[in-house]
Amino acid sequence: MRIKTILGEKLRESIASVAPIALIVALICLFFVPVSTGLMLAFLLAVALLIAGMGLFTLGTEASMTPIGNHLGARMTRSRSVPIIVALSFVLGVAITVAEPDLQVLANNVPHINTWALMLTVSVGVGFFLVVSMLRILFAFDLKWLLMIFYAVVFCVAAFSDPDFLSVAFDSGGVTTGPMTVPFIMALGVGVASIRSDRNAESDSFGLVGLCSIGPILAVLVLGFAYEGEAADMSAQAVAAWPDTVSLGASYVSAIPHYMLEVAFALAPIAAIFLIFQFVSLRLRRLPFLKILIGILYTYAGLVLFLTGVNVGFSSLGTLLGREIASGEWRWALVPVSMLMGWFIIRAEPAVHVLNRQVEEMSAGAVSEKAMGLSLSAAVAAANGLAMVRVLTGVNILWFLLPGYAAALALSFFVPKMFTAIAFDSGGVASGPMTATFMLPLAMGAAEAVGGNVMTDAFGLVALVAMTPLVTVQITGVVYKLRSGRAAAREAELELAAEALGGDVIELWEVGA
Repeated sequence: MRIKTILGEKLRESIASVAPIALIVALICLFFVPVSTGLMLAFLLAVALLIAGMGLFTLGTEASMTPIGNHLGARMTRSRSVPIIVALSFVLGVAITVAEPDLQVLANNVPHINTWALMLTVSVGVGFFLVVSMLRILFAFDLKWLLMIFYAVVFCVAAFSDPDFLSVAFDSGGVTTGPMTVPFIMALGVGVASIRSDRNAESDSFGLVGLCSIGPILAVLVLGFAYEGEAADMSAQAVAAWPDTVSLGASYVSAIPHYMLEVAFALAPIAAIFLIFQFVSLRLRRLPFLKILIGILYTYAGLVLFLTGVNVGFSSLGTLLGREIASGEWRWALVPVSMLMGWFIIRAEPAVHVLNRQVEEMSAGAVSEKAMGLSLSAAVAAANGLAMVRVLTGVNILWFLLPGYAAALALSFFVPKMFTAIAFDSGGVASGPMTATFMLPLAMGAAEAVGGNVMTDAFGLVALVAMTPLVTVQITGVVYKLRSGRAAAREAELELAAEALGGDVIELWEVGA
């Protein structure tokens, strides 16, 4: 009964994430951009698969990936050996990233880089920076200085990189911090932070996701110097046409074995690592062990359904809508439409509500959950709008990323450390599954329609969405700092007044209460 209750809750969260996009798309297709019945049916079936897949996947990751991260993190720290922690962090970072669904969606959408070459490159980048993150926790390095150093390296390399790899690289940093990697990495961080006994150990466990998102950017930029890719085209984004419901159903049925095999390869490394640890050192009791195994099966089933729905029917309609809207005289309508979608996408993300509550608790109510939600919605809506401006004009993405990251890094000197850590962690929260699965194909279709370069103009949307919370959350940190400063000053004035009067100051509104 408890599993049914939790699954029902996860399905409701999935509906909240997918329904806004589905409703907006349905209205657009009904009144503005008519599409074939087959494509609309494929989209609706894909929506159902996404809801079921995301529900099973989130249930599975909570039952398997988070406990695995906790157990492995505890085992790593028990050894108190830095070489062991470094080696295991790298291997675990690579293994968990390969299974990230957002990364698989992005890799399938990139037309000129082999899917597995991109996924392995990104995974190695995450593994390397997970090592950096663990060393930071162990030796208490200041997060803001590490962020400044590594982002300086990123933009220096970006200045000489292949333009076709630039936007994909920054998108890779956004998609790797998704629903698979975030809980696992956070669990590892908490375990390693337990080695330290100082009062800053717990707060230093934040910021891991922000640091790990740098690794894929650098790795893909470096890949661009050596990789000889195919010409960038939209062949991978060809929109299927189904003459009848039989062929439509057949396309889904034929796709499932392919994704079953692909997901099995993706999940195998992390499952194998867990089993090795279980029989060598963990030796969990039968019930916890079985729960984790069942959680892995839920994760597997959810990923298969999710990827099948995305690649067969969901992304195809996004590509077509982008082409149709951008090829007409109302092409600039892409900007407000994308902003509207961005507003509802971020508000429907369950992880965003967790982040907002976290900030409200951390600020003792000085920054409310509602204010955080509104600021993030506005920021993500603006990011989607800017992404479509890029598609229509061809503006280089660095014109947006450079000032954005410069502002975020500058703000880190004026806000409490915790806000900086949460801000850089929250980029992955904002660029959730809907951004990679629908908004990116929408931008790709639009870029093709206006005759732009898909690789340089369409890609980068995820990067812009991931960047905006860095500024937004830290601005809330500035608000918190100002409000808490005024509250402290008022309290000090009351204490001075009490000392001058030789007693306590009784406030009249408290007496009246």
